[in-house]
Amino acid sequence: MNKVILLVGPTCVGKTETSILLAKTLKTEIISADSMQIYKHMDIGTEKPSPKQRKEVKHHMIDIIEPSESYSAGRYVEDVTPIINRLHKQNKIPIITGGTGLYIKAMTRGLFKGPSADWELRTELLKEDTASLYMRLKGIDPETASQIMPNDTRRIIRALEVCIKSGKKMSEIKKDLTTPLPYEFIKIGLTRDRKELYQMIEKRVDDMLKRGLVEEVKKILLMNPDRTPMQAIGYKEIAAYLEGQYSLDEAIWLIKRNTKRYAKRQFTWFKKEEGIHWIDITGITDAGVVLEKILPVLREYEIDV
Repeated sequence: MNKVILLVGPTCVGKTETSILLAKTLKTEIISADSMQIYKHMDIGTEKPSPKQRKEVKHHMIDIIEPSESYSAGRYVEDVTPIINRLHKQNKIPIITGGTGLYIKAMTRGLFKGPSADWELRTELLKEDTASLYMRLKGIDPETASQIMPNDTRRIIRALEVCIKSGKKMSEIKKDLTTPLPYEFIKIGLTRDRKELYQMIEKRVDDMLKRGLVEEVKKILLMNPDRTPMQAIGYKEIAAYLEGQYSLDEAIWLIKRNTKRYAKRQFTWFKKEEGIHWIDITGITDAGVVLEKILPVLREYEIDV
């Protein structure tokens, strides 16, 4: 079975530089698994690889649609499959890297075929408090409710949305998944001490502001963007600042807080993905040293490095 390397981990952990060094070592190409890097013009806030890095190693699934367009995990799988197959025909092992757990799950375990997002319905549901929504879900689909924390508003609303739109329990629909892609996935996860990671996140956000995040968001807002890209961390907070909801300092604080929370959710998500070889890189900022920690794992899979 053809091999595919998955390099995963939370935001800001150090995946980009490591993946580029690994791709150079294996003489291959990189496929992004980041649900926000697919959008053109959204460069600073999504921390895309720089033009120099993308010149060094070919990257796929970056800058493929406009912010006004919608996209899905199902479409992602359809788009990456021919890229993976082409690289295999060239005797290259694709490296897929990113932090969007849903994209990884869609490839490795199959995709939940629920109804698409209904923003009008979600807006109506949001008028109710979370406790009431949870009790409502418990009455409709107790199995799904038991798998969701009572304060997880986002997941509760999605579960109710699925039940209401499909007329079926979400737990029943989940049993009908799409087929995983037919490759041998070699899963490598990078992790750091939380305190260190959070400090790196704060530094990155400050750097984004210096590089012009506010101006970037202003330009995106003029493009009549779809709701999804404007929910991205960094963009929604700055957009709220530009609308006068927050001061700039408040928006920056929210970006840092929300990014840390997102990193925490990523850790939780990836813990559910079986077979990840976790590598603790606490205290390491040199991608070359990180690469040296990864190579023994690849040798276990008979990859010549």
